[in-house]
Amino acid sequence: MVFRSIQAIISFLSIIPVARHSTQIDINYVAKVMYLFPFAGTIIGTIVGIFAYAVSFYVQPFLLGFLVTALLLLITGANHTDALADFADGLMAKGGKEIKYKVMLDPSVGSAGTAAVVLYVVGMVVAISNYNHEAINLLTGLVVAETTAKYIMVVQAHIGLSAWEGFSSPFTASMKDKRKFLAASAIMILILVATRGGYPSVISLIGSLLIGVLIYYTSKRSFGGISGDVLGASNELIRLSSLIIFFAATNDWTKQAI
Repeated sequence: MVFRSIQAIISFLSIIPVARHSTQIDINYVAKVMYLFPFAGTIIGTIVGIFAYAVSFYVQPFLLGFLVTALLLLITGANHTDALADFADGLMAKGGKEIKYKVMLDPSVGSAGTAAVVLYVVGMVVAISNYNHEAINLLTGLVVAETTAKYIMVVQAHIGLSAWEGFSSPFTASMKDKRKFLAASAIMILILVATRGGYPSVISLIGSLLIGVLIYYTSKRSFGGISGDVLGASNELIRLSSLIIFFAATNDWTKQAI
């Protein structure tokens, strides 16, 4: 049962072919096991992190940042990056909730969405290229960032309501179960302990929680709640912010140790 649940969420969050029928995803089932999102994040982060660890010995930092960012976009199908563009377009649209909703549903990407994606990709490349040349910290940072990004989506679904009936509705409904939220939190903590990221991991999680709550309240004020695009955008923004905080804290920690 747990293995099937993990298969479902990995298929939902990535293009990794873990199940024979991975293209046929039951959203309601995935929503019921959303508390396992952090675990799926760990798996994705580990795959990307191992790639980054191996490649870091052979390429320059900026090229490394580009390659790792490209792999993340590929392995996740760029779905959440598309959500980031829609989220930005919705925020910048003038008018009420219904107008913003129509803008976010529009398949074309506006100037705000384009700018958001460009800044995000550039930010990822720069953040990864500043991993302080310790390959193990790069691996740990990517695992922590990907796990944290998935956990923040769980947090938002737990504390928030859907702005409108749609993609996010089954997730917000499912995560009102406190037991599931506690399970997701326990998984998050266990993974932080297992990665042995220490102080940088803790600071990264705390900072990401604050940013995640800020995104939630911004969405609530603009749209009246959260949506699938808000959750997807949060995944990208939290991944980036977590990496920035983690590597900054790691660099500071290393200097103090010296």
